[in-house]
Order: sequence, then structure tokens, then C-alpha cells
Amino acid sequence: MNKQIDTIFIDLGDTFRVIRKDEAYILAAKTRITQLLGVSADPTEFYRDVIEPRYNEYRRWALTYYCEAPEKVLWTRWLAYDFPRDAVEAAAGELTREYRKTKGERVVTDGGIDTVKELYRRGYTLGIVSDLVGVTEVDEWLDRDQLRPYFKTVQQSSLCLIRKPHPAIYYYALAETGADPARTCYVGDNLDRDIVGAKAAGLGMTIGVQYPGKKPQAVNDANRPDQFINHFSQLLDIFPPLVQEGETHAG
Repeated sequence: MNKQIDTIFIDLGDTFRVIRKDEAYILAAKTRITQLLGVSADPTEFYRDVIEPRYNEYRRWALTYYCEAPEKVLWTRWLAYDFPRDAVEAAAGELTREYRKTKGERVVTDGGIDTVKELYRRGYTLGIVSDLVGVTEVDEWLDRDQLRPYFKTVQQSSLCLIRKPHPAIYYYALAETGADPARTCYVGDNLDRDIVGAKAAGLGMTIGVQYPGKKPQAVNDANRPDQFINHFSQLLDIFPPLVQEGETHAG
């Protein structure tokens, strides 16, 4: 247990949300991308031979500069630079949403919602700090699942344009919550981005997520978290109540 922590920032991908594979769902997304771009090729082949290699090139750039490109720039500079620019810009938002779906359907990890609600009830200030493309998906999901009230800050690289492990994205979250870095914990699955970035921002605690079936990551002095968990609900074993039953949540 760590009684000094009163704020918890959480990663999304492979931490609070995981991917559920559904081949029909994935094919529908690839098909919609070809429709939006006016392509007559087989959707799976077009995605495999054109979109995915170009996205890999974009990702190398993003990881080099710790930067997320705006949706219009993503599509006009990298993914569909050889298509009519005006049409691509107009469709960039939907194209990005569909690209995200080509990986599978994103759902909250087992026990995730109940754990977040209980941490909030226990008095913790909660926030999201996540790298992802697209500016509408997370807001729509938070509203749909009625989770927005539990998070005091939601920092997305797609909006602030800064990617982990750059410490600035954590600083934005700290500034919005008014949290003390020394009393803040970060929970994430990617040691080289989530944990290294949280340490660079001066956060007082880090927790690495290693769900069953995921390939173990190399651990070194720079990316070693204070603790590992293999189920999201284990956060409740680490963070005891900060407020007594019936007290008002301070966050």
C-alpha cells in the first residue's frame, strides 16, 4: 500500500482498454476506408499493401519526435498523400476512426469500470494520459459509458500533439488536476513509454501492467515500475481509502 499517493493517472491502450478481435468489425472498417478514399481495390489488400506500410512510416516519425500529427496532416502527409487533398481533409476524422477500428473493437478491461468507480469513491483524483490518433473516439466512449465524471483530466496525444515518453503530456495532466507530482501514480503497460515518461515528469509512483498472454518486456533501471499488476482490479489492493465512508470526494 502507498498512503502518500492521492492522484492516479491511467493509460488507455492495453491498460484500461483492451482490443477484442472481431473479423467482421475489422473488415467493415477496412471497407469503409476504401469507400472514403474512392478505392475499388480489395479492402484487405489495400489496407495491407498501402495503408499499413504508410502508417508504420508515420509511427516511426511519431516515436522519433514524440509527436502526434493532427488528423488532416496524418492523412494528407502520410496515409493518403496521393489522393485528392480536399476530399481527404474533409474525410480525415472518419478515416481516423475507421483506421482505429481496423485493429479491433476497444473495450474496457475486465473489472476496469468497477475499479475506477471504487478508486474514485475512495477519494483518489483520477485522470487519463494516453497516446492515440483521433480526436473524438475517447470523448464519445467516456460519454457513452458514463465514465467522464470519474476523470478530472483526459490528456490525449491526438489533442495536445505530444506523445509519451515526453514529460509534457504528464505536465498537462498535473496542471489540470492541480496534483502534486510526488503524490501522483501512473499506471501503464508500455514500460519504455508509460513508465519512462512518468518518471521523467517526476511522478512519485509507477505501476506496470502485464496482462496474461502479453509478451514480457525487457526491464531496466530506466523503465522499471515500482510494482506490476496482472489484473486491473489489483489497484484496489495497492490504494486504500483516503476518505471515510460518507465523506465528500475532494477531487
